Amino acid sequence: MQDAITAITSRYAELAWGPWLLMLLLGGGLFFFIVSRFTPFLYLGHAFALVRGKYNDPNDPGHLTHFSALSAALAGTIGMGNIAGVALAIKIGGPGAIFWMWMTAILGIATKFFTCSLAVMYRGKDDAGNLQGGPMYVIREGLHKRWHFLAYLFAIVGMIGCLPALQSNQLIQIIRDLVLIEQGFIAADADPFFYNFWGGVILAVVTGLVIFGGLTRIAKTASILVPTMSVLYLGSILVALLLHAEQVPAAFALIISDAFTGNAVAGGSLIAVITYGIQRGAYSNEAGMGTESMAHGAARTREPIREGLVAMVGPIVDTLIICTATALLILVAGDWAESSSAGVTLTADAFHALLGAPGTIIIFICVVCFAMTTIFTYSFYGTQCSNFVFGTRRVLAYRIVFVGFIIVTSVVSLEAAVSLIDGSFALMAIPTVVSAILLAPKVTAAANAYWQTLEK
Repeated sequence: MQDAITAITSRYAELAWGPWLLMLLLGGGLFFFIVSRFTPFLYLGHAFALVRGKYNDPNDPGHLTHFSALSAALAGTIGMGNIAGVALAIKIGGPGAIFWMWMTAILGIATKFFTCSLAVMYRGKDDAGNLQGGPMYVIREGLHKRWHFLAYLFAIVGMIGCLPALQSNQLIQIIRDLVLIEQGFIAADADPFFYNFWGGVILAVVTGLVIFGGLTRIAKTASILVPTMSVLYLGSILVALLLHAEQVPAAFALIISDAFTGNAVAGGSLIAVITYGIQRGAYSNEAGMGTESMAHGAARTREPIREGLVAMVGPIVDTLIICTATALLILVAGDWAESSSAGVTLTADAFHALLGAPGTIIIFICVVCFAMTTIFTYSFYGTQCSNFVFGTRRVLAYRIVFVGFIIVTSVVSLEAAVSLIDGSFALMAIPTVVSAILLAPKVTAAANAYWQTLEK
Protein backbone atom coordinates (compact mmCIF):
# COMPACT_ATOMS: atom_id res chain seq x y z
CA MET A 1 0.00 0.00 0.00
CA GLN A 2 2.80 2.41 0.93
CA ASP A 3 4.58 1.71 -2.37
CA ALA A 4 1.39 2.28 -4.36
CA ILE A 5 0.71 5.64 -2.67
CA THR A 6 4.30 6.73 -3.25
CA ALA A 7 4.19 5.70 -6.93
CA ILE A 8 0.92 7.56 -7.57
CA THR A 9 1.98 10.78 -5.84
CA SER A 10 5.41 10.72 -7.49
CA ARG A 11 3.84 10.42 -10.92
CA TYR A 12 1.44 13.23 -10.08
CA ALA A 13 4.36 15.53 -9.22
CA GLU A 14 6.32 14.52 -12.34
CA LEU A 15 3.42 15.34 -14.64
CA ALA A 16 2.74 18.68 -12.95
CA TRP A 17 6.36 19.83 -12.87
CA GLY A 18 7.08 19.81 -16.59
CA PRO A 19 9.50 22.18 -18.34
CA TRP A 20 6.55 24.42 -19.17
CA LEU A 21 5.98 25.13 -15.48
CA LEU A 22 9.63 26.05 -14.94
CA MET A 23 9.29 28.48 -17.84
CA LEU A 24 6.10 29.91 -16.33
CA LEU A 25 7.65 30.51 -12.89
CA LEU A 26 11.05 31.79 -14.04
CA GLY A 27 9.65 33.57 -17.09
CA GLY A 28 6.86 35.12 -15.04
CA GLY A 29 9.30 36.33 -12.40
CA LEU A 30 11.56 37.80 -15.08
CA PHE A 31 8.54 39.47 -16.69
CA PHE A 32 7.58 41.13 -13.39
CA PHE A 33 11.20 42.20 -12.92
CA ILE A 34 11.29 43.91 -16.31
CA VAL A 35 7.80 45.41 -16.19
CA SER A 36 8.45 46.94 -12.76
CA ARG A 37 11.80 48.30 -13.98
CA PHE A 38 13.23 47.14 -10.63
CA THR A 39 11.57 50.16 -9.00
CA PRO A 40 9.98 48.28 -6.04
CA PHE A 41 13.47 47.20 -4.93
CA LEU A 42 14.31 50.84 -4.33
CA TYR A 43 11.58 50.99 -1.68
CA LEU A 44 12.63 48.05 0.50
CA GLY A 45 13.37 50.50 3.31
CA HIS A 46 9.81 51.76 3.04
CA ALA A 47 8.61 48.13 3.12
CA PHE A 48 10.34 47.53 6.46
CA ALA A 49 8.79 50.74 7.79
CA LEU A 50 5.38 49.39 6.83
CA VAL A 51 6.12 46.13 8.65
CA ARG A 52 7.03 48.11 11.77
CA GLY A 53 3.56 49.66 11.66
CA LYS A 54 4.47 53.21 10.63
CA TYR A 55 1.41 53.61 8.39
CA ASN A 56 -1.15 51.42 10.18
CA ASP A 57 -4.69 52.78 10.21
CA PRO A 58 -7.25 50.83 12.30
CA ASN A 59 -10.04 52.24 10.14
CA ASP A 60 -8.74 50.65 6.94
CA PRO A 61 -10.58 47.60 5.58
CA GLY A 62 -9.08 44.19 6.31
CA HIS A 63 -8.40 41.90 9.26
CA LEU A 64 -4.64 42.02 9.96
CA THR A 65 -1.89 44.60 10.40
CA HIS A 66 0.98 44.54 7.88
CA PHE A 67 3.16 42.80 10.47
CA SER A 68 0.51 40.18 11.26
CA ALA A 69 -0.12 39.52 7.56
CA LEU A 70 3.60 39.09 6.94
CA SER A 71 3.92 36.87 10.03
CA ALA A 72 1.03 34.72 8.87
CA ALA A 73 2.57 34.42 5.39
CA LEU A 74 6.00 33.64 6.86
CA ALA A 75 4.42 31.07 9.16
CA GLY A 76 3.37 29.26 6.01
CA THR A 77 6.82 29.52 4.41
CA ILE A 78 9.31 29.38 7.31
CA GLY A 79 9.15 25.79 8.41
CA MET A 80 9.69 22.44 6.81
CA GLY A 81 10.59 24.09 3.51
CA ASN A 82 13.55 25.78 5.21
CA ILE A 83 14.61 22.85 7.36
CA ALA A 84 13.52 19.62 5.69
CA GLY A 85 13.13 21.11 2.21
CA VAL A 86 16.70 22.43 2.05
CA ALA A 87 18.02 19.08 3.28
CA LEU A 88 16.01 17.30 0.58
CA ALA A 89 17.28 19.73 -2.06
CA ILE A 90 20.90 18.99 -1.15
CA LYS A 91 20.35 15.25 -0.74
CA ILE A 92 18.46 14.75 -4.01
CA GLY A 93 19.50 17.71 -6.17
CA GLY A 94 22.98 18.30 -4.77
CA PRO A 95 24.40 21.56 -3.35
CA GLY A 96 23.80 23.30 -6.69
CA ALA A 97 20.07 23.12 -6.11
CA ILE A 98 20.51 25.84 -3.47
CA PHE A 99 21.71 28.27 -6.14
CA TRP A 100 18.48 27.74 -8.06
CA MET A 101 16.53 28.25 -4.86
CA TRP A 102 18.24 31.66 -4.67
CA MET A 103 17.16 32.43 -8.23
CA THR A 104 13.53 31.62 -7.45
CA ALA A 105 13.75 33.88 -4.39
CA ILE A 106 15.18 36.85 -6.32
CA LEU A 107 12.56 36.53 -9.04
CA GLY A 108 10.02 35.72 -6.32
CA ILE A 109 10.51 39.14 -4.75
CA ALA A 110 9.15 40.75 -7.92
CA THR A 111 6.45 38.09 -8.27
CA LYS A 112 5.18 38.65 -4.73
CA PHE A 113 5.04 42.40 -5.27
CA PHE A 114 2.59 41.89 -8.12
CA THR A 115 0.53 38.99 -6.75
CA CYS A 116 0.10 40.51 -3.29
CA SER A 117 -0.66 43.99 -4.58
CA LEU A 118 -3.39 42.37 -6.67
CA ALA A 119 -4.65 40.45 -3.63
CA VAL A 120 -5.61 43.78 -2.02
CA MET A 121 -6.53 45.57 -5.25
CA TYR A 122 -9.09 42.91 -6.20
CA ARG A 123 -10.47 41.70 -2.91
CA GLY A 124 -13.91 40.13 -3.06
CA LYS A 125 -16.61 38.98 -0.68
CA ASP A 126 -17.44 35.39 0.16
CA ASP A 127 -21.02 34.13 0.40
CA ALA A 128 -21.19 35.38 3.99
CA GLY A 129 -20.32 38.92 2.92
CA ASN A 130 -16.79 38.91 4.41
CA LEU A 131 -13.94 40.65 2.57
CA GLN A 132 -11.39 38.11 1.30
CA GLY A 133 -8.23 38.02 -0.82
CA GLY A 134 -6.39 35.48 -2.91
CA PRO A 135 -5.88 34.47 -6.56
CA MET A 136 -9.45 33.15 -6.89
CA TYR A 137 -10.86 36.55 -5.93
CA VAL A 138 -8.31 38.39 -8.09
CA ILE A 139 -9.44 36.34 -11.08
CA ARG A 140 -13.15 36.71 -10.31
CA GLU A 141 -13.03 40.45 -9.60
CA GLY A 142 -10.32 41.52 -12.05
CA LEU A 143 -10.66 39.35 -15.17
CA HIS A 144 -13.33 38.58 -17.74
CA LYS A 145 -15.66 35.64 -17.11
CA ARG A 146 -13.83 33.52 -19.64
CA TRP A 147 -10.94 33.36 -17.17
CA HIS A 148 -13.04 32.43 -14.15
CA PHE A 149 -12.35 28.71 -14.57
CA LEU A 150 -8.82 29.50 -13.35
CA ALA A 151 -10.25 30.70 -10.05
CA TYR A 152 -11.90 27.33 -9.47
CA LEU A 153 -8.78 25.49 -10.64
CA PHE A 154 -6.74 27.31 -8.01
CA ALA A 155 -9.26 26.77 -5.24
CA ILE A 156 -9.79 23.06 -5.97
CA VAL A 157 -6.09 22.25 -6.23
CA GLY A 158 -5.38 24.58 -3.29
CA MET A 159 -7.54 22.46 -1.01
CA ILE A 160 -5.08 19.62 -1.70
CA GLY A 161 -1.87 21.63 -1.83
CA CYS A 162 -2.57 23.27 1.52
CA LEU A 163 -3.01 19.99 3.35
CA PRO A 164 -0.23 19.59 5.97
CA ALA A 165 1.52 16.65 4.32
CA LEU A 166 5.22 17.52 4.71
CA GLN A 167 4.78 19.29 8.04
CA SER A 168 3.03 16.47 9.88
CA ASN A 169 5.22 13.80 8.29
CA GLN A 170 8.48 15.49 9.24
CA LEU A 171 7.34 16.61 12.67
CA ILE A 172 6.44 13.04 13.59
CA GLN A 173 9.75 11.85 12.10
CA ILE A 174 11.89 14.15 14.23
CA ILE A 175 9.96 13.25 17.39
CA ARG A 176 10.49 9.57 16.64
CA ASP A 177 14.18 9.93 15.70
CA LEU A 178 15.34 12.50 18.25
CA VAL A 179 13.17 11.59 21.22
CA LEU A 180 11.77 8.08 21.10
CA ILE A 181 14.76 6.34 19.50
CA GLU A 182 17.55 8.51 20.96
CA GLN A 183 16.16 8.18 24.49
CA GLY A 184 15.67 4.45 24.13
CA PHE A 185 11.88 4.42 24.29
CA ILE A 186 11.72 2.39 21.07
CA ALA A 187 14.24 0.38 19.05
CA ALA A 188 15.73 1.95 15.92
CA ASP A 189 14.46 -0.96 13.80
CA ALA A 190 10.93 -0.96 15.28
CA ASP A 191 7.96 -0.71 12.93
CA PRO A 192 7.23 3.05 12.88
CA PHE A 193 3.54 2.76 11.95
CA PHE A 194 2.20 2.47 15.50
CA TYR A 195 4.19 5.44 16.83
CA ASN A 196 3.59 7.57 13.74
CA PHE A 197 -0.15 6.94 13.88
CA TRP A 198 -0.60 7.92 17.52
CA GLY A 199 1.80 10.84 17.11
CA GLY A 200 -0.42 12.01 14.24
CA VAL A 201 -3.52 11.69 16.43
CA ILE A 202 -1.97 13.89 19.14
CA LEU A 203 -0.80 16.44 16.55
CA ALA A 204 -4.27 16.50 15.00
CA VAL A 205 -5.89 17.26 18.36
CA VAL A 206 -3.48 20.13 19.10
CA THR A 207 -4.02 21.55 15.61
CA GLY A 208 -7.78 21.41 15.97
CA LEU A 209 -7.64 23.48 19.16
CA VAL A 210 -6.01 26.36 17.25
CA ILE A 211 -7.44 26.29 13.72
CA PHE A 212 -11.06 26.28 14.79
CA GLY A 213 -10.37 29.74 16.21
CA GLY A 214 -9.93 31.14 12.69
CA LEU A 215 -7.42 33.54 11.13
CA THR A 216 -7.15 35.94 14.07
CA ARG A 217 -5.98 33.22 16.45
CA ILE A 218 -3.64 31.78 13.81
CA ALA A 219 -2.07 35.19 13.08
CA LYS A 220 -1.69 35.96 16.79
CA THR A 221 0.09 32.65 17.37
CA ALA A 222 2.32 33.20 14.33
CA SER A 223 3.19 36.77 15.36
CA ILE A 224 4.69 35.40 18.57
CA LEU A 225 6.30 32.15 17.47
CA VAL A 226 7.70 32.99 14.01
CA PRO A 227 9.98 35.94 14.98
CA THR A 228 11.14 34.20 18.19
CA MET A 229 11.94 30.88 16.53
CA SER A 230 13.58 32.58 13.53
CA VAL A 231 15.99 34.43 15.82
CA LEU A 232 16.76 31.25 17.78
CA TYR A 233 17.27 29.19 14.62
CA LEU A 234 19.41 31.73 12.77
CA GLY A 235 21.39 32.65 15.89
CA SER A 236 22.27 29.01 16.52
CA ILE A 237 23.39 28.47 12.93
CA LEU A 238 25.46 31.67 13.04
CA VAL A 239 27.28 30.39 16.13
CA ALA A 240 27.94 27.04 14.43
CA LEU A 241 29.26 28.71 11.26
CA LEU A 242 31.47 31.11 13.22
CA LEU A 243 33.02 28.13 15.03
CA HIS A 244 33.82 26.61 11.63
CA ALA A 245 34.29 29.83 9.65
CA GLU A 246 37.19 28.46 7.63
CA GLN A 247 34.86 25.96 5.92
CA VAL A 248 32.14 28.42 4.93
CA PRO A 249 33.83 29.77 1.73
CA ALA A 250 34.26 26.22 0.42
CA ALA A 251 30.56 25.55 1.05
CA PHE A 252 29.59 28.63 -0.97
CA ALA A 253 31.98 27.59 -3.74
CA LEU A 254 30.44 24.11 -3.87
CA ILE A 255 26.94 25.57 -4.26
CA ILE A 256 28.04 27.80 -7.15
CA SER A 257 30.13 25.19 -8.98
CA ASP A 258 27.56 22.41 -8.68
CA ALA A 259 24.74 24.68 -9.88
CA PHE A 260 26.12 24.47 -13.43
CA THR A 261 27.49 20.93 -13.48
CA GLY A 262 25.15 18.63 -11.56
CA ASN A 263 28.10 16.48 -10.53
CA ALA A 264 26.65 15.85 -7.07
CA VAL A 265 23.37 14.48 -8.40
CA ALA A 266 22.85 10.82 -9.17
CA GLY A 267 23.43 10.61 -12.91
CA GLY A 268 24.99 14.06 -13.05
CA SER A 269 21.90 15.74 -14.55
CA LEU A 270 22.00 19.53 -14.64
CA ILE A 271 18.27 19.58 -15.40
CA ALA A 272 17.68 17.64 -12.17
CA VAL A 273 19.63 20.27 -10.21
CA ILE A 274 17.66 23.15 -11.70
CA THR A 275 14.27 21.45 -11.46
CA TYR A 276 14.64 20.31 -7.89
CA GLY A 277 16.11 23.63 -6.79
CA ILE A 278 13.15 25.51 -8.28
CA GLN A 279 10.69 23.03 -6.75
CA ARG A 280 12.13 23.43 -3.28
CA GLY A 281 12.50 27.18 -3.73
CA ALA A 282 8.88 27.50 -4.83
CA TYR A 283 7.73 25.45 -1.85
CA SER A 284 9.95 27.42 0.50
CA ASN A 285 8.98 31.00 -0.39
CA GLU A 286 5.69 30.24 -2.20
CA ALA A 287 6.22 33.11 -4.66
CA GLY A 288 3.76 32.63 -7.50
CA MET A 289 1.99 29.77 -5.75
CA GLY A 290 -0.88 31.98 -4.60
CA THR A 291 -0.94 31.02 -0.93
CA GLU A 292 0.90 34.18 0.06
CA SER A 293 -1.83 36.24 -1.61
CA MET A 294 -4.46 34.83 0.74
CA ALA A 295 -2.53 36.00 3.82
CA HIS A 296 -1.57 39.40 2.45
CA GLY A 297 -5.05 39.85 1.00
CA ALA A 298 -6.34 39.98 4.59
CA ALA A 299 -4.13 42.97 5.46
CA ARG A 300 -5.76 46.08 6.91
CA THR A 301 -4.99 48.67 4.24
CA ARG A 302 -6.56 50.72 1.46
CA GLU A 303 -3.31 50.89 -0.50
CA PRO A 304 -2.55 47.70 -2.52
CA ILE A 305 1.03 48.73 -3.29
CA ARG A 306 1.88 48.91 0.40
CA GLU A 307 0.99 45.26 0.88
CA GLY A 308 2.92 44.33 -2.25
CA LEU A 309 6.00 45.97 -0.73
CA VAL A 310 5.47 44.17 2.59
CA ALA A 311 5.18 40.84 0.76
CA MET A 312 8.58 41.41 -0.86
CA VAL A 313 10.21 40.96 2.53
CA GLY A 314 9.06 37.34 2.62
CA PRO A 315 11.47 35.71 0.09
CA ILE A 316 14.38 37.72 1.50
CA VAL A 317 13.85 36.38 5.03
CA ASP A 318 12.65 32.95 4.05
CA THR A 319 14.93 31.81 1.23
CA LEU A 320 17.88 34.18 0.92
CA ILE A 321 18.56 34.19 4.67
CA ILE A 322 17.07 31.15 6.43
CA CYS A 323 17.39 28.59 3.62
CA THR A 324 20.95 29.70 2.91
CA ALA A 325 21.83 29.36 6.59
CA THR A 326 20.44 25.81 6.68
CA ALA A 327 22.31 24.83 3.51
CA LEU A 328 25.64 26.15 4.80
CA LEU A 329 25.15 24.31 8.09
CA ILE A 330 24.55 20.98 6.30
CA LEU A 331 27.48 21.44 3.91
CA VAL A 332 29.90 22.54 6.61
CA ALA A 333 28.88 19.59 8.79
CA GLY A 334 29.81 17.27 5.92
CA ASP A 335 28.66 13.67 5.50
CA TRP A 336 25.52 14.82 3.67
CA ALA A 337 26.31 12.66 0.64
CA GLU A 338 27.09 9.47 2.57
CA SER A 339 24.48 9.86 5.30
CA SER A 340 21.41 7.61 5.27
CA SER A 341 19.40 10.42 6.86
CA ALA A 342 16.98 12.50 4.82
CA GLY A 343 14.82 15.56 5.30
CA VAL A 344 14.63 17.03 8.77
CA THR A 345 16.83 14.30 10.26
CA LEU A 346 19.73 15.33 8.01
CA THR A 347 19.45 18.90 9.28
CA ALA A 348 19.23 17.64 12.86
CA ASP A 349 22.39 15.57 12.30
CA ALA A 350 24.18 18.73 11.11
CA PHE A 351 23.08 20.65 14.22
CA HIS A 352 24.34 17.83 16.43
CA ALA A 353 27.63 17.53 14.54
CA LEU A 354 28.47 21.23 14.92
CA LEU A 355 26.80 22.15 18.22
CA GLY A 356 26.51 18.85 20.06
CA ALA A 357 23.58 18.09 22.37
CA PRO A 358 22.45 21.75 22.62
CA GLY A 359 22.13 21.78 18.82
CA THR A 360 19.83 18.78 18.94
CA ILE A 361 17.61 20.47 21.51
CA ILE A 362 17.48 23.70 19.51
CA ILE A 363 16.56 22.04 16.21
CA PHE A 364 13.88 19.99 17.96
CA ILE A 365 12.26 23.09 19.48
CA CYS A 366 12.45 25.01 16.20
CA VAL A 367 11.03 22.17 14.12
CA VAL A 368 8.09 21.70 16.47
CA CYS A 369 7.25 25.43 16.49
CA PHE A 370 7.84 26.03 12.77
CA ALA A 371 5.88 22.95 11.73
CA MET A 372 2.95 23.85 13.98
CA THR A 373 2.70 27.46 12.77
CA THR A 374 2.90 26.28 9.15
CA ILE A 375 0.12 23.77 9.76
CA PHE A 376 -2.01 26.49 11.36
CA THR A 377 -1.49 28.83 8.42
CA TYR A 378 -2.12 26.15 5.83
CA SER A 379 -5.44 25.41 7.51
CA PHE A 380 -6.44 29.02 6.81
CA TYR A 381 -5.31 28.77 3.17
CA GLY A 382 -7.18 25.51 2.61
CA THR A 383 -10.28 26.88 4.32
CA GLN A 384 -10.26 29.94 2.04
CA CYS A 385 -10.13 27.66 -1.01
CA SER A 386 -12.91 25.45 0.37
CA ASN A 387 -15.10 28.47 1.14
CA PHE A 388 -14.72 29.72 -2.44
CA VAL A 389 -15.79 26.39 -3.93
CA PHE A 390 -18.36 25.09 -1.43
CA GLY A 391 -19.31 28.19 0.57
CA THR A 392 -18.65 29.16 4.17
CA ARG A 393 -21.30 26.75 5.48
CA ARG A 394 -18.97 23.85 4.66
CA VAL A 395 -16.01 25.26 6.59
CA LEU A 396 -16.34 22.76 9.43
CA ALA A 397 -16.29 19.82 7.01
CA TYR A 398 -13.03 20.96 5.40
CA ARG A 399 -11.36 21.57 8.75
CA ILE A 400 -12.30 18.06 9.86
CA VAL A 401 -10.75 16.68 6.66
CA PHE A 402 -7.67 18.86 7.24
CA VAL A 403 -7.19 17.58 10.78
CA GLY A 404 -7.80 13.98 9.71
CA PHE A 405 -5.22 14.31 6.93
CA ILE A 406 -2.56 15.02 9.55
CA ILE A 407 -2.96 11.45 10.75
CA VAL A 408 -2.84 10.06 7.21
CA THR A 409 0.37 11.86 6.24
CA SER A 410 2.02 10.90 9.52
CA VAL A 411 2.18 7.29 8.37
CA VAL A 412 3.00 7.63 4.64
CA SER A 413 6.51 7.88 3.22
CA LEU A 414 8.38 11.19 3.03
CA GLU A 415 8.51 10.90 -0.77
CA ALA A 416 4.74 10.53 -0.99
CA ALA A 417 4.14 13.55 1.26
CA VAL A 418 6.55 15.75 -0.71
CA SER A 419 5.22 14.66 -4.11
CA LEU A 420 1.60 15.35 -3.20
CA ILE A 421 2.41 18.93 -2.24
CA ASP A 422 4.84 19.50 -5.13
CA GLY A 423 2.27 18.48 -7.73
CA SER A 424 -0.49 20.59 -6.19
CA PHE A 425 1.71 23.67 -5.81
CA ALA A 426 2.68 23.38 -9.45
CA LEU A 427 -0.95 23.48 -10.56
CA MET A 428 -1.71 26.35 -8.15
CA ALA A 429 0.98 28.43 -9.86
CA ILE A 430 -0.81 28.40 -13.22
CA PRO A 431 -3.82 30.60 -12.31
CA THR A 432 -1.73 32.73 -9.93
CA VAL A 433 0.99 33.70 -12.41
CA VAL A 434 -1.27 33.89 -15.47
CA SER A 435 -3.72 36.26 -13.73
CA ALA A 436 -0.86 38.38 -12.38
CA ILE A 437 0.65 38.73 -15.86
CA LEU A 438 -2.71 39.74 -17.35
CA LEU A 439 -3.30 42.34 -14.61
CA ALA A 440 0.31 43.57 -14.38
CA PRO A 441 -0.50 46.91 -16.11
CA LYS A 442 -2.97 47.69 -13.29
CA VAL A 443 -0.24 47.15 -10.70
CA THR A 444 2.36 49.24 -12.52
CA ALA A 445 -0.10 52.11 -12.90
CA ALA A 446 -1.01 51.99 -9.20
CA ALA A 447 2.66 51.69 -8.24
CA ASN A 448 3.68 54.74 -10.29
CA ALA A 449 0.94 56.76 -8.59
CA TYR A 450 2.07 55.54 -5.17
CA TRP A 451 5.75 56.38 -5.81
CA GLN A 452 4.68 59.92 -6.63
CA THR A 453 2.85 60.31 -3.31
CA LEU A 454 6.01 59.21 -1.45
CA GLU A 455 8.12 61.79 -3.27
CA LYS A 456 5.86 64.69 -2.29
